[in-house]
Amino acid sequence: MKKKLLLGAHMSISGGVYTAFERGTNIGCTTMQVFTKNNNQWKGKPLTDEDIENYKMAEVKARIAPVVAHAAYLINLCATNQTILVNSRNAMVDELKRCEALGIRGLIFHPGSHMGAGEKEGVKRIAESINIAHGKTKNFRVFTTLETTAGQGSTLGYRFEQLRQIIDLVEGKERMAVCLDTCHLFAAGYNIRTEHGWKETMKQFDELIGLQHVLAIHMNDSKREFGSRVDRHEHIGKGQIGKTGFQTVMNDPRFHHIPKILETPKGEDMHEDVENMRLLRLMAKGKTERWSENSG
Repeated sequence: MKKKLLLGAHMSISGGVYTAFERGTNIGCTTMQVFTKNNNQWKGKPLTDEDIENYKMAEVKARIAPVVAHAAYLINLCATNQTILVNSRNAMVDELKRCEALGIRGLIFHPGSHMGAGEKEGVKRIAESINIAHGKTKNFRVFTTLETTAGQGSTLGYRFEQLRQIIDLVEGKERMAVCLDTCHLFAAGYNIRTEHGWKETMKQFDELIGLQHVLAIHMNDSKREFGSRVDRHEHIGKGQIGKTGFQTVMNDPRFHHIPKILETPKGEDMHEDVENMRLLRLMAKGKTERWSENSG
């Protein structure tokens, strides 16, 4: 029997982290991504026993699983500024603890920006930061999940080789995973808009890191052109990646069991998420003609 399609979006936690489940249910998510605290703060209000219980009860009721979390964008695990580096490392530990308490499968984060220190030094410092976090969260089950990036500015993680180098320096490698972001891959120079390009990209990833380490896929089209190194998300089929690229991802049997999560622009009623998921479901069913008729 074929397993359900794991498709969802990043959901707001306004009113409490547990409220994300109601929002996800309302738009038909079968998986989702959340922040576990205010994204604009280094440290969030501690989770109470009631917060955790409300979250787990809502999770059971909604049957949305697995859930992944995204770390605060403030975090830079290879910051050259010592204050920012210390704050980032402390925030990373805090976020891992919050995920573990809630039973969230993985904490997704951008590796960091070396700020002129150079890629080699940046990679080393990211690994050191992860090792510090792992040392303070021994025996945790939540996966520490590196996200592929577009490579904007001095951001690291836009080449698979960089992710491999980070993982090689990490203690507790069994805790590491990767989140693929379609917009970021394309902007970084991986041509995933064709079936051949996707297969070649995944071949490279498998050889360097291993497909078994993919924890989630962020499903985002790209506003900017191939290899631009600019991170600008667009709605599915409306950007530079286009229909064929996403149809290929949706129909790759190696990733059927992997959560696919939207991070595309949206308004309060989330109708954009509903439409993007509808299109992706049609692609997964191979209904390309119907897709074309409804998407323009």
